[in-house]
Amino acid sequence: MSKPVSSSDQTTGGVREGVRPVIVGSDIGVYALARSFHERYGARTTVVAFAEPGPIAHSRIIDLVLSGSETEAIVGTLLRVAAEHAAGPAASDRLVLLTNMDWVVRDLVHHREALEAAGYVLPFADADTIDRISDKAEFLAACAEIGVPTPATVVQDFARAGEPGWQPQPVPFEFPVIAKAASSADYHGVRFEGKKKIFEIATPEELDKLYASLREAGYRGRFLVQDMIPGDDTQMRSVTTYTDTSGRVTMRCSARVLLEERTPAARGNPSAMIVEEIPEILEAAARLHEHTGWRGFANFDVKLDPRDGTYRFFEQNPRIGRNNYYVTAGGVNPAEVLVDDVVHGVRREPATARDEVLYAVVPHAMLRRYVLDPVLSSRVAGLMKAKKTVHPLRYRADAGWRRRLYVLQALVNHVRKYRTYYPLSELRRVHAGNTAATPAPAPGATA
Repeated sequence: MSKPVSSSDQTTGGVREGVRPVIVGSDIGVYALARSFHERYGARTTVVAFAEPGPIAHSRIIDLVLSGSETEAIVGTLLRVAAEHAAGPAASDRLVLLTNMDWVVRDLVHHREALEAAGYVLPFADADTIDRISDKAEFLAACAEIGVPTPATVVQDFARAGEPGWQPQPVPFEFPVIAKAASSADYHGVRFEGKKKIFEIATPEELDKLYASLREAGYRGRFLVQDMIPGDDTQMRSVTTYTDTSGRVTMRCSARVLLEERTPAARGNPSAMIVEEIPEILEAAARLHEHTGWRGFANFDVKLDPRDGTYRFFEQNPRIGRNNYYVTAGGVNPAEVLVDDVVHGVRREPATARDEVLYAVVPHAMLRRYVLDPVLSSRVAGLMKAKKTVHPLRYRADAGWRRRLYVLQALVNHVRKYRTYYPLSELRRVHAGNTAATPAPAPGATA
């Protein structure tokens, strides 16, 4: 297992065990996965990317292969990578294929036969299960079947939106509301002015305008309109799991979110969290996996409803998630869990990452200003003082000057983004919704 590490206390890689990770994508989560593989096995990762953005640029632990973003280009590039690997000196190493993008997960599993024939291990659920659970409307239905709480929701189907006389369903709960696509893969290629990942809708008239934009853009999937649960980002929780090939959940981790991204494209992605064991939601996630027959990594978004103290599940992502390094920092390396299962066939005992550590990709000084709850703020300050903090891109074994400069620039850029999209005045307004039922800090938390 990995132990919590600070930015000044990074490991430098273990013993390689016949594995070559291949990851499609290029965001911070891709680098975090590559880092976890390098820490545990000393393994280099092949990254198939559409460009070379900062998180993976100039890395000593990554071999970059550029590809087009169309499905045919991605699959063709992966087949070429596999052929070159088979002809190389490390041909006996198993190729483990991963990605952190929902639509790429779908593409890979729908080409599973060709990719497995080329030598890849695809640690994903079957295509039908992924297509079902990646659809937020279907996920909510699965939750209802076993009694896992979710927000009140209207599922608006646009399949016949192009026909004359089409009318959306009424919304039976109060505004403001949240609106988002049921399937991010279906929504990926849709283009219209003002497109966002998540919409906060203040009035029925504003919702009607969004519906009109979706119709005109040709969107024919489903859109969710949900009750807006009050409270700021500190009411959010993140859960990450791994279910092995026998159907056992062998890795679990939960975290208390402190701050989320606010730019339109990245809205909802945590930018700071504290690893914290929350048995109630970990057990609910495991029950969902058992109910749906899930396999592989998954990531859940959950929010504590301060009106009644209920944890409400929003969605399940069919991947490990952008901020996956909080699992490694919390004490369980997901690369090891994965490789033991799909490469070595080891049936591991279930493990929960529970080491308290602060994961943050924003400056600590800014985070202090944005955590308004005094008890939680004191807890954050205590973790900083104890140096129980981690930034996934600050890795001593891969710390060239250009990478250090990129991290510094990214931190400064975060300050600018939050000033623009989430000023403190707006945070104070939202924070007023943290009215009741917030659990006490986890055992051992700094108070």
